[in-house]
Amino acid sequence: MRTGGKSILLVDADDALRRSLAELLAGQGGLTVVEAGTAAGALAGLPVPPPDAALVDATLPDMAGGDLCRVLRAAGLEGPLFLLLSPGMPAPPPDPDGAGEHVAKPIRLSALLARLGEKLSRVPGGGVAIGPYRFDAAAKRLETTDGRRIRLTEKETRILDHLHRHDAPVPREALLDAVWGYGAGIDTHTLETHIYRLRRKIEPDPDQSRLLVTVAGGYRLVP
Repeated sequence: MRTGGKSILLVDADDALRRSLAELLAGQGGLTVVEAGTAAGALAGLPVPPPDAALVDATLPDMAGGDLCRVLRAAGLEGPLFLLLSPGMPAPPPDPDGAGEHVAKPIRLSALLARLGEKLSRVPGGGVAIGPYRFDAAAKRLETTDGRRIRLTEKETRILDHLHRHDAPVPREALLDAVWGYGAGIDTHTLETHIYRLRRKIEPDPDQSRLLVTVAGGYRLVP
């Protein structure tokens, strides 16, 4: 999960749950967490600019969680809004003016982190952020902040897409299987050739890679 530098608002009346979840999010996801136990507290302490995302309990003591989500959206929070549902509570339909996501309690931290990471890595216009680029896998391209487009081959696209989905280094054999298919009979030299060509497109200095780096036995993307 790549969420470094992101902030999240966590609103839940259960002090023990909120503090525990805030500590886990900050420790495992690299997030800055802003806590509140009530809707009033959340709005009073809402930072400027608003956080990148919010987790809001559906059953707050002073306002329905769904209503708070709509208020937060109107206040300028553009990122993902997750409604935290009590056990057995039916999932509401996505609200375009409020919470577009929901999470049922008890919360599975790994699943929540994965969903947050995917949502927070999205950038305006579609695609995901990879270093200084916007990566659009469907269009097979990278785009810079000044609008320059870098065309990618099918294999280059699949290499970047697979590496982006993994925070940990990806072994060469695993990357071969993911890009060419299990048992395709492709050797690591073919992969290294594609990595070399990809670096020439995305690295300012391909001989000193800082974005797509080699690690013991494989490769990884560095945010």
